[in-house]
Amino acid sequence: MVKHPVRFTLRIEQALYRKITYIAKQEVRSVNREIEQLIKHHVAAFEAEHGRINV
Repeated sequence: MVKHPVRFTLRIEQALYRKITYIAKQEVRSVNREIEQLIKHHVAAFEAEHGRINV
């Protein structure tokens, strides 16, 4: 099964975007990859507390 990334628009405040950009550069990642990592960590923390999400 081939995984196709989902595209969507994210609207955030400019100051927050600049901060994420700074962090991404420090981690040698793109902004997109940095946001993806943040989401993965959040989902993992949620699942650790509430159980696995089956999709």
